[in-house]
Amino acid sequence: MSTNKMAATDTSPTAPKPRAKALRTLLDTSGLIAIFFVLFIALAIFVPDFLTGRNIVGLLLSVTLIGTIATTMMMVLALGEVDLSVASIVAFTGVVAAVVTSTSGSVFIGVLVGVAAGGAVGAFNGFVVSKFGINSLIATLAAMEFVRGLAYITSGGDAVMVTVPSFFDLGSASFLGLTLPVWTMIACFVVFGIVLNMTAFGRNTLATGGNAEAASLAGVNVRRLKITVFALQGVVAGIAGVLLASRMGLGDPNTSMGLELAVISACVLGGVSLSGGVASITGVLVGVLIMGCVQNAMGLLNVPTFYQYLVRGAILLLAVMFDRWKQTRRAKG
Repeated sequence: MSTNKMAATDTSPTAPKPRAKALRTLLDTSGLIAIFFVLFIALAIFVPDFLTGRNIVGLLLSVTLIGTIATTMMMVLALGEVDLSVASIVAFTGVVAAVVTSTSGSVFIGVLVGVAAGGAVGAFNGFVVSKFGINSLIATLAAMEFVRGLAYITSGGDAVMVTVPSFFDLGSASFLGLTLPVWTMIACFVVFGIVLNMTAFGRNTLATGGNAEAASLAGVNVRRLKITVFALQGVVAGIAGVLLASRMGLGDPNTSMGLELAVISACVLGGVSLSGGVASITGVLVGVLIMGCVQNAMGLLNVPTFYQYLVRGAILLLAVMFDRWKQTRRAKG
């Protein structure tokens, strides 16, 4: 009877934490959504042609690369890691797909080999990080240079033209007014939103990012989990790279320079913690749209490129500062 009484009157600080954490995540996401709506309305009022149907479709297409990769970068960051090699993977897989498609004459084989190459790089990153305990920032920075070099070697140092016309359909095929890259991004948000919120895999990812040692003691195979998450990152970056090559009509080893910073910015802006353990698929979606709207508005206003770099850098800095503020608030709570 005394045990039941103690359980019923438990006021320990650990009891309300899951509910409080969920409430904080909801408030953070709701605040971000409100910011997005205010920004969207302001741009619709003050930026000419922003709200036209053609521009909105173009806006969605412009964020497909960042948005698609952000869905798995979210998982990597939630794990407490980071992947700086995604831009190089995009370039490498696009080149591989272009070379294999032109050589074999088969779009299916070219796409399959390109995506598989991305998955192999991602799995290798995960193996290096988990097996040898190397900081993922350093490991993927090395991979970024290594894989970019592979892209140049595979292409012979120049862009590879695709000689199979049906390869271009991947980037231009449309349904209900939206192209395949947009539908791919939408599918990734749905799939990884379900994975994060409704599966043991997603819960284990968040738990490992929050406290890897505790997750391991609870039975999570941390090494296998890290390899799997990084492999998924490579596969999705590979898919994005193949679709980009299709849109461009060639495999370019120089493409997507700086993409990794834009993806990480969108995730952090969307509430994903750089220290791991906290992620929201809705927040990432809003973060991607905010960055896309800002970039689109600067294009419509003919803002010079060098000023656009300043704005993107400021967004990244503010996102990191905001993440740091939230971490401090959680620690005090």
